[in-house]
Amino acid sequence: MTNTSEIPIVSAVTPLADFDSIPWVRLEKHVRKLQQRIYRAESLGERRKVKSLQRLLMRSHSTLLLSIRQVTQINKGKRTEGIDNFKVASNQERTALYNKMQNYNVFTHNPSPALRKYILKSKDGKLRPLGIPTMKDRIYQNIVRIALEPQWEVHFEPISYGFRPKRGCHDAVEAIFAKINVKSRKKWIFEGDFKGCFDSLSHDYIMEQIRDFPAKKTILKWLKAGFIDNNTFHQTELGVPQGGIISPLLANIALHGMEEEIGVQYRSSKEKKTGIVSHEVFDTKTVVRYADDFVIMCESKEEAEGMYEKLKPYLIKRGLELAPEKTKITHISEGFDFLGFNFRQYPINKQKGRLWKLIIKPSKKSQSKMIAKIRDCFKKHQGLNVSSLIAELNPIIRGYANYWKPVSSKKIISKMDFYIWTKTKYFLKRLHPKKSWKWIIKRYFRPDIHGQSKNNWLLTDPNGNYQLMRMAWTPIVRHQLIKYKSSPFDSSLSIYYKKRNMKIFENNNIISRQKLAKKQKYKCPLCRCSLFSEEGMEKHHRKPKIHGGTDEYKNQWLVHISCHILWHKVFPAKGKVPTDKQAIAFTKMLSRKKTIKPI
Repeated sequence: MTNTSEIPIVSAVTPLADFDSIPWVRLEKHVRKLQQRIYRAESLGERRKVKSLQRLLMRSHSTLLLSIRQVTQINKGKRTEGIDNFKVASNQERTALYNKMQNYNVFTHNPSPALRKYILKSKDGKLRPLGIPTMKDRIYQNIVRIALEPQWEVHFEPISYGFRPKRGCHDAVEAIFAKINVKSRKKWIFEGDFKGCFDSLSHDYIMEQIRDFPAKKTILKWLKAGFIDNNTFHQTELGVPQGGIISPLLANIALHGMEEEIGVQYRSSKEKKTGIVSHEVFDTKTVVRYADDFVIMCESKEEAEGMYEKLKPYLIKRGLELAPEKTKITHISEGFDFLGFNFRQYPINKQKGRLWKLIIKPSKKSQSKMIAKIRDCFKKHQGLNVSSLIAELNPIIRGYANYWKPVSSKKIISKMDFYIWTKTKYFLKRLHPKKSWKWIIKRYFRPDIHGQSKNNWLLTDPNGNYQLMRMAWTPIVRHQLIKYKSSPFDSSLSIYYKKRNMKIFENNNIISRQKLAKKQKYKCPLCRCSLFSEEGMEKHHRKPKIHGGTDEYKNQWLVHISCHILWHKVFPAKGKVPTDKQAIAFTKMLSRKKTIKPI
């Protein structure tokens, strides 16, 4: 058995020997504290302190390690190569990459051109161009993003929800619901979309906005680096490449200022009992923006039509145009689509003085996308075993159910469950054409093995390891809108975000994970840090199954992935079960701050 005093917890400033031995949660905590200091200094107007902290953060070895891990392990494009055909697939390669980049310098970095790729944008054959930087460029971009993001979180408008930490589509949907409810007079909607937004943004305007940032020259090099398309080099005079890690942040910086341009005004009020200050729009118009998609809600049709003129100065500064086919004015009674949802006021019988009711549903286009994915999945697995079909279907079902659950989607969810059921019947009959339906039922349908429903007709593989879930199991729960300009980089809001994270976790995770997290008071038992970090989570058997352990809740913990990996390096599953003293010593050692030298 390995002695816990000899566990190789590496320092971030010495050459690495093992990438898995890094205490990631502690490094994340250290970097987050520096980001919070940047946020506070910027909010107080201490520009020199902001620049000093940003330089410190961009020279930090902790930031480099976290960026290597983010780019090569966590991001979806971790296996995508740039023009140099270089990619990192194993921990040995990550260790070698860190040791090579240990003395890195963001301020003198010379980026390579991006590799141009095209992906299908829609069914009509339109292609979306992607600019894929090299692996090293992506790591440098992530380092710059970590330093630049907290500074701009101070300034970003409260109506911006796209590509920002702890904000998302559901916040934008809830914001629209709050702004055009029945009591509101805002009935006319200006639907806007920028034409080729990412490809048309002005470099000069972006550089003017970040003129005080220490690594601004490196950002300009990325913008001017060009791209390789079909072995031909092309220069870039406009736009930010879609596919770059820093591109969404730069786009948000460029698009910032829409509220000010159209003249939206706020008023603040303070509650006497609680002392909480609330902010609400005190104007005839308001706006909600998600990246390059936005809607402006107005009280009159004339005001909505006047938005074309009001937005002209905003568009000219940034080098943008409105896409004519996607920009239109509609009345709320006709409805409009935004982020995969349909917003519409329906006439109802007079009820408590109301004649109209705002209902949000999944849009027809969103429903069609799900049906197409389900159909393609069944087609792909035709003739294969049921377990592989279930393994691919469940994430699709769970993903759409979680996305649709904050709105009125109960009927549509039932419709989707019925569609999956009909496709399942056809799939099984084709899989066993010579067997009777009774034989198929006996072989493939069983009661719920997870205890979430009393349904006896759930598709299950013959071994009983995989079972197809139902969308109807996901309850309809309204999303709680994030407060005004709140940011996770604001250290004074730590309690607010802790409660918010708990609620989101309970709404978006399977029941077994919810129970374990609540039992552990939302802390990882191995490192004693919060489960709500950027780190992923997985289940850990306190007594391994190989030694007679069970899947009972009392034998399971919900832990960070990195803590779990390190535990099994020290106490291999095939070795002896650690004693209580050894387990306690490991936990104390992992949670000790002295084991890390982040800078």
